[in-house]
Amino acid sequence: MSATQTLEQDQAAQTKGSVVNDFSITVGTVNGSGSQTSNLTILRALFKMGIPVSGKNLFPSNIQGLPTWYTIRVSKDGFLARREEHEIVVAMNPATFAKDLAGVLPGGAFLYADDIRLAIGRSDISVYPMPVKQLVKESGAPSELRDYVANMVYVGVLAWLLNIDLDKIYQALNFHFKGKPKPIDLNFGVVQAAHQWASQNLTKTDPYRVEPMSATEGYIMADGNTAAALGAIYGGVQFAAWYPITPASSLAESLVEYLPILRKDPEEPGRNTYAVVQAEDELAAIGMAVGAGWAGLRAMTSTSGPGLSLMAEYAGLAYFAEVPLVIWDVQRVGPSTGLPTRTAQGDLTFVSFIGHGDTQSIILLPGSVNECFEFGWRAFDIAERLQTPVFVLSDLDFGMNQWMTEPFRYPDTPMDRGKVLWEEDLERLKGEWARYRDVDGDGIPYRTLPGNRHPAAAYFTRGTGHDENARYSEDNQVWRDLLARLKRKFETARQYLPAPEVDCMDCAQYGIIAFGSTTPAIQEARHHLAQRGIPTDYLRVRALPFAHEVGEFISNHEIVYVVEMNRDGQLHQLLTLEYPHLATRLRSIAYTDGLPLSASFVREAILAWPNKVEDLESKQKFASLMAEE
Repeated sequence: MSATQTLEQDQAAQTKGSVVNDFSITVGTVNGSGSQTSNLTILRALFKMGIPVSGKNLFPSNIQGLPTWYTIRVSKDGFLARREEHEIVVAMNPATFAKDLAGVLPGGAFLYADDIRLAIGRSDISVYPMPVKQLVKESGAPSELRDYVANMVYVGVLAWLLNIDLDKIYQALNFHFKGKPKPIDLNFGVVQAAHQWASQNLTKTDPYRVEPMSATEGYIMADGNTAAALGAIYGGVQFAAWYPITPASSLAESLVEYLPILRKDPEEPGRNTYAVVQAEDELAAIGMAVGAGWAGLRAMTSTSGPGLSLMAEYAGLAYFAEVPLVIWDVQRVGPSTGLPTRTAQGDLTFVSFIGHGDTQSIILLPGSVNECFEFGWRAFDIAERLQTPVFVLSDLDFGMNQWMTEPFRYPDTPMDRGKVLWEEDLERLKGEWARYRDVDGDGIPYRTLPGNRHPAAAYFTRGTGHDENARYSEDNQVWRDLLARLKRKFETARQYLPAPEVDCMDCAQYGIIAFGSTTPAIQEARHHLAQRGIPTDYLRVRALPFAHEVGEFISNHEIVYVVEMNRDGQLHQLLTLEYPHLATRLRSIAYTDGLPLSASFVREAILAWPNKVEDLESKQKFASLMAEE
């Protein structure tokens, strides 16, 4: 850092008071301009400085040309949820210049490319023009790359303005470009030039800066789709079929990237031990996966809401024929095509009862990127143990954004292939077995796999009515018994599913129930509520069917807020169905606008709830609690 920069930053701190490691940076650019490289460079550099960070990418559903925004939250306290405030805004897109300018918090900083000649009109913020085109031209970058490296100008200016370590920026570029000197040097050269220009031409008047911490030690950065793919690989995936769809495509693409590295046959190095097929559509993808699961392979597919709608018939077949299968649903905003590049939790009730007739689904609900990895392998064990499709519901926020997470843990239990009979088993049974007979009383029958050479191993798999010997049947009692056994298997599933996580505070009368990516916002909101004298307990659902702890949690609280990202309160609906005698304790806080929930929304929604219902008792209790603070 130059002496001039140090002096200017010290003066600014003395006059305005520094805000250290606690603000948000939002960058407005054009989709397809290469800004993701620049944004991730800043994010990783801050992470490497030991500062807790999170990144949210708000991008359009076209390939190139429309506005896109990326927000980096810097939080010394480790809060990772989206914030609604924007202290520092970088404007690189003339089309959104006015909106970006208006979004800067009073006292904040506004950086813009100086070739955007539009009026500023605000005196309550610090304004920093950047000579983007000049610096790019001086960089010597080839003309076809200038639009891409232009974004590195704001990286350099922000590095000077906020005191971001240039060495960490270089390390971030080295990671992004996988050690390739040419792109690293080109981009870092622009960063250095912009940093030097800023130190010589700008006077810092805003209070924001960063300081090194050690709060990221023992953490990595990863997105949920990559984590899910790695988890599936370590869980022994043998077959994956998929069709491209936002925001799930990168899950299958990560399988394609990492399987060749991690899953080679040690005895025959040139032989793969897996197959990944890009199908012609979602129907074909799940059809292939069902066939592979029936054949004994650990099989999966991945999709989002519209693709899942197409997959419903095959999912019903796998449920009824009892074929193990893993289906990842990386949720986005629906219905119909909806908003392909926005996040939501709107598929819960659809997946719970997917397929016509009496069906009930096993659902895993990861609440962190680390759990995306864990459920990536655990889903196969559950699917094969229960002989049924297992749905894993992630969302765009987890799937496509970078998150701080603990390193992934290698599976700590052997693979569970479930109830499989081989030749020696059938020999011991003297060939006396039935594919759909409930021998153990848990609703789970035994199965054989293709390749079993015992003459009694074969059976006919069908989606029509069948008896315990897999023979076609329209007998009414056989049908009732079959559905009762499937129901019994669903009840058995509870013991094999991950239990909910419960976090309690002393003297809490109120509870919160949620699932998935809402957790960061809820935990931060709970912190703010506790500071106001309102402690809360929190239960995070990790699987359906619900564990017994869920009912106990509701019973132990007078009011339980159910927080989720959808319009109709789908988790609230399912809880009401499961616990009708406790339904009056539940309060639905359901909201969706395509953006991840913020802590301020959750906090204010909880504080405002008693004023929205004709519930005099809860109003009086809440008013009393508020008066006590």
